[in-house]
This record gives sequence, structure tokens and C-alpha cells, in this order.
Amino acid sequence: MLSVVIPALNAARTLPACLAALDDGPRAREVVVVDGGSADDTCRVAAELGARVIAAPRGRGTQLAAGAGAARGDGLLFLHADTRLPPGWGRAASAFLAAPAHHERAAYWAFALDDPSPAARRLERMVAWRCRTLGLPYGDQGLLIRRRFYDALGGFASLPLMEDVDLARRIGRRRLVPLDMAAVSSAERYRRDGYLRRPLRNLTLLGLYFAGVSPHRLARWYG
Repeated sequence: MLSVVIPALNAARTLPACLAALDDGPRAREVVVVDGGSADDTCRVAAELGARVIAAPRGRGTQLAAGAGAARGDGLLFLHADTRLPPGWGRAASAFLAAPAHHERAAYWAFALDDPSPAARRLERMVAWRCRTLGLPYGDQGLLIRRRFYDALGGFASLPLMEDVDLARRIGRRRLVPLDMAAVSSAERYRRDGYLRRPLRNLTLLGLYFAGVSPHRLARWYG
């Protein structure tokens, strides 16, 4: 069985599209939405759409770790609540998990935004370069991994920020497999914060993280 783990916080508006896209996945699957203390209808929406809802302290790393602990599948797919997987994702996921060569590898989708602007396309190309060169896919690209490998790596650390980078570094660039499909995420945060300002801020935080600054301090700066 494949377990889809979705950390959520005030995600009632984006969850329906995220969960609807999962209908194209394997029949043997469960969806675990891990709520970090939403003030909106996130929990109700998730439950009404068939997800199992659990609560965890706020923080994406903590929520992801809690979801993995509650999940029952031998395959794990970690996904953000504002990300939609593409048609056919289930076949690609099943093929990846079934291949013996991938038992100690993890897969991720290409990054795409629901914005037709040239700025969005430029950002997508930047993310593709980061993944190809540095081996650092972020959580909004999904992460597909066998449970046994996930457990051997120690799973997600309970970090408030950089939990995806931390796990990607432990997986290692050579064991990260790009899938030839794109997961589409909401561009709202880039339209709000700016297609230049937000990526520059993220890049600065990443550099500080590599320099040894605590993710807890970075989270305070992140907001």
C-alpha cells in the first residue's frame, strides 16, 4: 500500500484540488493529513474527502515525521497541501516503487507553478537547475520513497524549516531520481512576495543553513 502524507496548516482552500488529483493513484493507498493547528476548516475538508486526519505540533518536519509514523503503507509519498500531482502519477509511482534498483532511492517530480507568467517559467528553470546540479528537490515537488529506506535514513527530522533539504542531503544526489512529470504548486506565495524577493530570501536562508545556522533560528527569520 502507498501512504500519502500531507502536512497542512490552514489549507482548506487548496486541499480539495490536492486530494482530487490523488484519485489517479494506486487503488491500494491511504491519505494521511497531518494538521498543525489550523484555524480554518482544514480538518473537516480533509475528513470529508476521505483522508485520515491526525494532529501534530506545528512545524512541517514534525508533521511529516508524525504522518510517516501513523502511515501504514510500505511506500511513502510526502506531498504539500497546495501541490497537485499530474495525471498518470500513480503508474509512475507504482513502477518506481516496484523496481528493485530503486529500493534505496527516492523520487521527486519536476516543479511547476499554476501561473502563465514568464517569471514563473524562469523560476521553474532555476529549480530544475538546483535539482540537477545540487540534488536538492524541495517538498513542493513531492518525495516518493520506500518505508524501509526512509526508516534506515532516520526519517524526517523535527525541524521547523529545511526538513526537506536535510532529508535530501541524507539521501544523496545519486540516489534521488527525477520523474519525467511535473507537480503543479500554487504560485500565490510568489505573487504575494515577489518572484525575485522570495527566491532570493530562500536562497539566503539555504546558504545560512549550509553555513551552520540553526533551522530554528532560520524559521524565526522566515516568518
